[in-house]
Amino acid sequence: MTRSVHIVERMRWMSALASAAVVALVLGIALGATTGQIRLVPNSSGGATQPAGSSAPLDPRIAALAAHRPNAPLQAIVQFNATVTSTKADSDAADVHGRMIGNLPIIHGLALSLTAGAARSLATNPDVHAVSLNTTVSAESLPFQVNPRQALSASQLQTTYDQTLGVLPLWRFGVTGTGVGVAVVDTGVDGALPDFATRDHGGSRVVASAVANADATTATDSYGHGTDVAGIIAGNGDNRGLGDPQYGHYIGVAPNANLISIKVSDETGKASVLDVIYGLQFAVEHQSEFNIRVINLSLSSTTPRSYKTDPLDAAVESAWMHGIVVVAAAGNSGTASGAVQFAPGNDPYVITVGGVDENGSADPSGDTIASWSSQGTTQDGFQKPDVYAPGAHIVSVLAPNSVFASSCTTCVVGNGQYIQTSGTSMAAPAISGLVADLLQVHPNWTPDQVKGDLMSSAVTENASFQEPNAVKAALLWNPPAADQGLTPNSLINGTTGNIDYSRSSWSRSSWSRASGPLRAGFALSSWNCKDCTATGGGATPTLGSWNLSSWTTVQPLG
Repeated sequence: MTRSVHIVERMRWMSALASAAVVALVLGIALGATTGQIRLVPNSSGGATQPAGSSAPLDPRIAALAAHRPNAPLQAIVQFNATVTSTKADSDAADVHGRMIGNLPIIHGLALSLTAGAARSLATNPDVHAVSLNTTVSAESLPFQVNPRQALSASQLQTTYDQTLGVLPLWRFGVTGTGVGVAVVDTGVDGALPDFATRDHGGSRVVASAVANADATTATDSYGHGTDVAGIIAGNGDNRGLGDPQYGHYIGVAPNANLISIKVSDETGKASVLDVIYGLQFAVEHQSEFNIRVINLSLSSTTPRSYKTDPLDAAVESAWMHGIVVVAAAGNSGTASGAVQFAPGNDPYVITVGGVDENGSADPSGDTIASWSSQGTTQDGFQKPDVYAPGAHIVSVLAPNSVFASSCTTCVVGNGQYIQTSGTSMAAPAISGLVADLLQVHPNWTPDQVKGDLMSSAVTENASFQEPNAVKAALLWNPPAADQGLTPNSLINGTTGNIDYSRSSWSRSSWSRASGPLRAGFALSSWNCKDCTATGGGATPTLGSWNLSSWTTVQPLG
């Protein structure tokens, strides 16, 4: 059959090396959880925790507190019904003497400071969809039962981004992404490295590999970008062994999650939009097999287009509507005009992530938005990014003998086994890892709930640039759903979430078990695209046509 292919745009990676001449795509991660779920136990207030997926309008912890101490002050996330105006919502909050501490338009809600009794009263208002507790808690009061096998102390950790996001308390209670599958749509992942080993060292946590680029000649990562991204999501230096000098120094946000490598580039890091679409299709079609719940896309297309007609936006929306959380890098163009008008970060459905500079501290109050992090309004009127995460001077796993390794020798640290990079390519996988942790605790959450949860915790943690806090996000039992009332891409069937291939400019691809150099020896399952066309990879444009102004120079750690 003759394939109809009109998509030949080039993709841009969203990272930066100190002396790299070229950077390419940063792609996706998918997370899911069928095993390793954390069992919830009563918390310190005596109230029963709410089961994952519950839709009760009042958080049971607020109900328990209101029954015994109605005048106790607290913070709550209040989501209003879609028909309620902002003026009416403000009035409803004022009626119970609630003080607004954050506006949450993406979830049609408010963050309020009020008493437990007032929160209980507000939950009975017909205008209100849900009232959830938002409060700072200590690790000792987390309502999780400790699983010693999954727990992680991080006593040797040398980076700050995990601490900035607040995931260390979750790690100590075994919330490490266990059982969640993360599909990394990128330049490949070197799954044989010790940071991706299982805890018993019996194999690799890169459980599957798929090659979507017809010009790729191997299943591994010759470029280095995908391995870097995968390390931020799920690298685990604790698995290197006590005798290793790098033991425990560098750990990803979800250090026990599984990874699915979906390679969409050739060996030099080049890929087209069509390559990425094929990779996304693989993730959707193999969602159940590998428990894929999240896709991380640290990339952008090079042509601005409305999300309603862009083919890459159609592909990410299809994944979202099939229950997969899609995380996208905002881009590295700062506040330039049109900086956030490129797919997939311009899509209102996805979680678009900007980058902050931690300025050498694990205290998020000192973070600042990186000058290169794209921000602004899309051509369809949506403010982006949705949330921020650390993206400057991030140390992660280095693929040996890769383009990354040779492009910036001063960026290489940790006895040649890690590399320091900057960009929203690094910020996006940090959020993808956090999503993996959340889905281990709340496996029944939908993508809309995950997005609403992250944005709620971000606004109340740091309203200036919305950086999530892992503990707050994990404890929001009944998160408000984001993305309500949106119009999907014109190629999407709004009922099924499927792409209408009768109207698209490309056809479905098919997959077969990989053999030879396209088979990943570290993975339990290897695939390659049977009929993907060679429109990406070595095709024009050349390396010189990449937008070099997107990348920021970084310096290695001291």
